[in-house]
Amino acid sequence: MIVSSILGLLVGVVLGLTGAGGGILAVPALVFGMGWTMQQATPVALIAVAGGAAVGAVEGLRKRLVRWRAALLMALAAFPCTFLGVHSAHQLPQRWLIGIFAAVMLLVAARLLGGARRNAEPATESSMALARIDAKTGRIHWTWPTAALIAAIGAVTGFMTGLLGVGGGFVIVPLLRRYSGVSMHGVVATSLMVIAAVSSGGVAIALLHGAVLPLPATAWFAGATAAGMLLGRRLVKTLSARQVQYGFALVLALVACGLLVKSLAAI
Repeated sequence: MIVSSILGLLVGVVLGLTGAGGGILAVPALVFGMGWTMQQATPVALIAVAGGAAVGAVEGLRKRLVRWRAALLMALAAFPCTFLGVHSAHQLPQRWLIGIFAAVMLLVAARLLGGARRNAEPATESSMALARIDAKTGRIHWTWPTAALIAAIGAVTGFMTGLLGVGGGFVIVPLLRRYSGVSMHGVVATSLMVIAAVSSGGVAIALLHGAVLPLPATAWFAGATAAGMLLGRRLVKTLSARQVQYGFALVLALVACGLLVKSLAAI
């Protein structure tokens, strides 16, 4: 239980520091640290990510940062795609899943490095914003293209959640920042709300597919992740956004390389 607690604490700290993307490390932590397959690690990781995201989402709700209509639409669009992702994960060989996961981590790392180098905050409202903010009400101006965009983001998030056991913050955050006028704080808070809901649904779907939860390890990992989330939220005040991006990108790249080695060794 000590190993699962340490792993959960580390994942939670990264989740707290990055706001939404740290959950991508939960599955690799369990694969390397506990020696599990991805199919075994996925439901445990999702429980931990859901708990950690819920902690951040509650904070966002208290501060009125969550765009709850967008979060609800994304969650509804995500659930059927999560089922498809879980089913696909059980059909693919282990080495393919590991290879796909590593590729996704490398893409996220590259995006983070690019953002850190530009060192510029995206404009609140851009010509590419399909989900615009009403200047009078401060709310999203809903149109059919807006609804289609939000639903599509939710669908991709749901599939990735089911396939790889990740929260999906690495999908939601960059797409909402690029195509909406929502502030960064609002994007992160909304993302955490969606992650909490979709990850919980992913656990239920995985259990329906025959996944078995090792209850003691799951409880310790999830509890430590929630504690680490709170610690990370405190630590983030001492670091710049650029430092967090560079550090997270480096960790992702190293873990991805380890996964690639593991995938090639399985051939």
